Amino acid sequence: MKHAQLADLLRPEDFDGIVGQEHLFGERGVVRRMLAGGRITNMIFYGPPGTGKTTAAGVIARQSGMTFRRLNATSATLSDVKDVIKETQNIFGSNGLLLYLDEIQYFNRKQQQSLLEYMEDGRITLIASTTENPHFFVYNAILSRSSLFEFKPVGKEALRPVLLRALDYLNKETGLTKTVATEVADYVGHCARGDVRHSIVLFENAYHAADTEILREHVDAFDTSVGNFNDDTHYDLLSCLQKSIRGSDPDAAVFYLAKLLAAGELISVCRRLQVIASEDVGLAYPLAAVVTRACCESAKELGMPEARIPLANAAILLATSPKSNSADVAVTTATEYAEKGAGIDLPTHLQSPLFKGYKYPHDYENHYVAQEYLPHDLKGTVFYRPGPNKTEQAAAEYWKKIKK
Repeated sequence: MKHAQLADLLRPEDFDGIVGQEHLFGERGVVRRMLAGGRITNMIFYGPPGTGKTTAAGVIARQSGMTFRRLNATSATLSDVKDVIKETQNIFGSNGLLLYLDEIQYFNRKQQQSLLEYMEDGRITLIASTTENPHFFVYNAILSRSSLFEFKPVGKEALRPVLLRALDYLNKETGLTKTVATEVADYVGHCARGDVRHSIVLFENAYHAADTEILREHVDAFDTSVGNFNDDTHYDLLSCLQKSIRGSDPDAAVFYLAKLLAAGELISVCRRLQVIASEDVGLAYPLAAVVTRACCESAKELGMPEARIPLANAAILLATSPKSNSADVAVTTATEYAEKGAGIDLPTHLQSPLFKGYKYPHDYENHYVAQEYLPHDLKGTVFYRPGPNKTEQAAAEYWKKIKK
């Protein structure tokens, strides 16, 4: 226990010790009442890191008398799941096995599907957690067999008693009598951005840096801002990543990538990189979208910390690629026209069922024949203008020659 993390040493043993989730575990909390009524079901816990998901799973296992096993989807395999299932054959006189699967979003569809058989025949009760929207990242068949519960960021007032318990523990361990003012404890909670685990780590660092009283300056010395991001910070960093890539700065791009990954933003990074590949590199290097997609899928399958390598490949590739937003401009402009009601009078030769007067391009030389495709009220409108890059200019020159 000497090397155990303080957050683990202070981990609550019952629902009363879980802070900030009164809607789930308070006196009238839904999960607490459900267990009191003898009801235990498959559950999906979703919400920011450090808000009590793992702790709650352990408390549920203890109160239900179930055997508790934990796997992390960033490193676990199907073999690990099967090893847990084998244990169910040797569990006698217990109330079954509760499998807690952390970060379920890192299990692919096949891996998630493999859990269904064991959930349905009752060999395991599954509690899975995710920091992402479960409707996007958890297989529908698992969602339909589970109850979803949202964990919310923990406010600084709710964090205060946790930090005071940490202070008592550290004073007993060191034999000292250090103190902390309420406003400083609340400041730690503010810096941790709702993450209980991070607040304890930050507080412990500040404790050892202080002489007799923990001050704000001791907190500031260690705050790396890697707690739960608020929405502004989250989107600011993603914006910095995209603008750095758009500005062809690979050094800045890889820095913001690293900062986002340190905060657990792997899925958000993958989404944004794929947007960048089409929005900012686009038709100047069309294969960038394919390579970026492959890197993102590889990262999700690998999990952290290895995921940072294919994502760095993607970020640097995009930053050093030629740029074009011609497709984005074209579809944005076309959308504006469409939303204003343009394009009502469609060409007759494009309409089913007769397609009267339609010319089949493949019957003509170079697989091209001149005919009108835009609605009559948009005839002659130009949405797409080739960007000044080698790929698009080559395509433009080809069609200019053909269409003569």
